[in-house]
Amino acid sequence: MDLWKFHNPVDVHAGIGALERLPPLVGERRALLIAFPEAEPLGLIGRLQSMLGERLVAVETDVRPNPDVQWLAPLYERLWRDHADARCVIALGGGSSIDCAKAMLTATPSGRFDELLDHLIDPKAAALDADGPHRALIAVPTTAGTGSEVTPWATMWDAARSRKHSLHLPWTWPEAAVVDPSLMVSLPRGATLASGLDALSHALESLWNVHRNPVSASLAVDAARRIVATLPALLDEPRRLDLREALAEAALQAGMAFSNTKTALAHSLSYDITLTHGVPHGLACSFSLPRVMRLAFGHDAALDERLMWIFDAVDADGAVSALERFLRGLGVSTDPVDYGIAPGDWDERVAQALRGPRGRNFIAGAPVVLQSR
Repeated sequence: MDLWKFHNPVDVHAGIGALERLPPLVGERRALLIAFPEAEPLGLIGRLQSMLGERLVAVETDVRPNPDVQWLAPLYERLWRDHADARCVIALGGGSSIDCAKAMLTATPSGRFDELLDHLIDPKAAALDADGPHRALIAVPTTAGTGSEVTPWATMWDAARSRKHSLHLPWTWPEAAVVDPSLMVSLPRGATLASGLDALSHALESLWNVHRNPVSASLAVDAARRIVATLPALLDEPRRLDLREALAEAALQAGMAFSNTKTALAHSLSYDITLTHGVPHGLACSFSLPRVMRLAFGHDAALDERLMWIFDAVDADGAVSALERFLRGLGVSTDPVDYGIAPGDWDERVAQALRGPRGRNFIAGAPVVLQSR
């Protein structure tokens, strides 16, 4: 058997009431809070202010979906100018809030955001000091799906230039994650669906992945089965705390899994669909899963067995059909046309995605071609 390792340094605190762990995790540090806009009317900002008192020196709630460099830059520069002594950032919200918070962690030499972008484009030409006064992150997710609370990556978008940046530095691993399902009860149906499907994609993408290891696979299989069993019931009864807790734990497992493997083909396909067609990330990375899963079969017997077990199927066709039925039952189309993709464009999109860094993680390799129908 080949050598392998599993690594995840995040200190995870999970379960109903886990938010009470936040003050001791912050300690005596001065902290910034990055939160989603609805956090204040929901009473969450006031709750954290009461918990942290004078340690909370700034609150930012103007976080928009798909964080864009045009508004990240002035926020970054203001927070480093006005609160350079804040050693901790608390991210409260979904993937966008946590991605935004991760963009606030890095101390650039002059305090300018463009130096961080320059490093992402060419790390050798724009080096960052590994021992700089970078901030620590405590992630408090209010959605069950992104896995960002236990991974080091953040996606930053540049809509004006039609491109995205993937931020990944040694200090962008969260120091701690506080996963409290009671914070997710008010999540709207659309966000619950999209985040749950994002988590399912993370689980499956970490399985049909060249970087899979036994620990990541075990986490991913259990996560996928729990999501398939839980998400439809939760959408019918969104205020059931036991279902929120089950989905939160499954999403956390999926995040732990892909923290070691990264994502693969479906995510590689999704980024341009989100950027150019405005499809929410969770839908953009999940509608193609049946097509991708069909291609994943036949390359690894252990993988085939795991995929069939997730969907209680006896063969590949049964597993693919079960996944298609699951998505359709949630009102999710698996036809690229319904996401603004012309039939003649799909194969070229797949070929391009397979050449990208995420596509190259796919177990079937670059010669694969997906059919649009």
